[in-house]
Amino acid sequence: MPCLREEREKLEHDLIGPYGICSDRSAGRLYPEAECDIRTCFQRDVDRITHSKAFRRLRHKTQVFLHPEGDHYRTRLTHTLEVTRLARTVARALRLNEDLVEAAGLGHDLGHTPFGHAGERALNKICSTGFKHYEQSLRVADVLERGGKGLNLCYETRMGILHHTHGAPDDTLEASVVRLCDRIAYINHDLDDSIRAGILSADEVPALIREKCGDRNSERINSFITDIVRNSRDGVLKMSDEMQEVYEFFHAYMFSDIYVNPMAKGEESKVEGMMLKLFEYYISHPDAFPSEFRDVMEKEGAERAAVDYISGMTDGFAIETYERLFIPLSWSVK
Repeated sequence: MPCLREEREKLEHDLIGPYGICSDRSAGRLYPEAECDIRTCFQRDVDRITHSKAFRRLRHKTQVFLHPEGDHYRTRLTHTLEVTRLARTVARALRLNEDLVEAAGLGHDLGHTPFGHAGERALNKICSTGFKHYEQSLRVADVLERGGKGLNLCYETRMGILHHTHGAPDDTLEASVVRLCDRIAYINHDLDDSIRAGILSADEVPALIREKCGDRNSERINSFITDIVRNSRDGVLKMSDEMQEVYEFFHAYMFSDIYVNPMAKGEESKVEGMMLKLFEYYISHPDAFPSEFRDVMEKEGAERAAVDYISGMTDGFAIETYERLFIPLSWSVK
């Protein structure tokens, strides 16, 4: 039986252009291991991330709205899937490595906290060394998954995860695609969810956005992605000057008018107190850690173990744990 992986690696040299990363040119994994006969190294990264516990938990983590009433609001998981699909579209059009883009896209938020960026801000204030979700995403992949063994991902996937918020000079173009598509995805789907929630009506979306990008979510996304594909060349990922101005206006508008809206953020004031109480509890009760975090505690201390455990919680589990630890149960005398 021929080695299907080797056949695919040869094919990639025809499919992937001069600015993409072919699988057989990867810088390798943290720990050497035998290659798969069927899948390229980046395909294996996609599978490892998809089957990880941290990836499954994203389904129950907030994107923007805390506990929205309705089935159609984005979660951290649906955000991740939307980013990945946009990034694959751009990667295919620009002849980059789609599997690498998919791996970095699927893994970019593995370390995100419960309660969205409110949870991240809370842990950043609480933890003595600070907290950044992109650093935690890499830690989840490198250290916490597989019972402390990590996923042993390729260097390029790991750097795509780490740098999805802020780039690095030696980033692959695939990593840059994920970073840009992350930003395009969240401003568009957060606006869509805001309209669904009644924070604003479709007619109240600024005229510049409606005129240059369209009235519907799909139209807005297509406008951005099409512009990127048409204007990126010679290894440089970019929008046209006109669309870049629209993006910057759109991004600023979301942060000035939507993300601070009381309807979207009304419950966030409760998050910091909850996270602090959980943190303090586990720091002072190290025996309460689940078994998989005992090794972290012994090697890196109770604070590190508390941050790892709490940041990995889903919204519902964090609330449930808080209630179990701090809210008195009702009782009756028989």
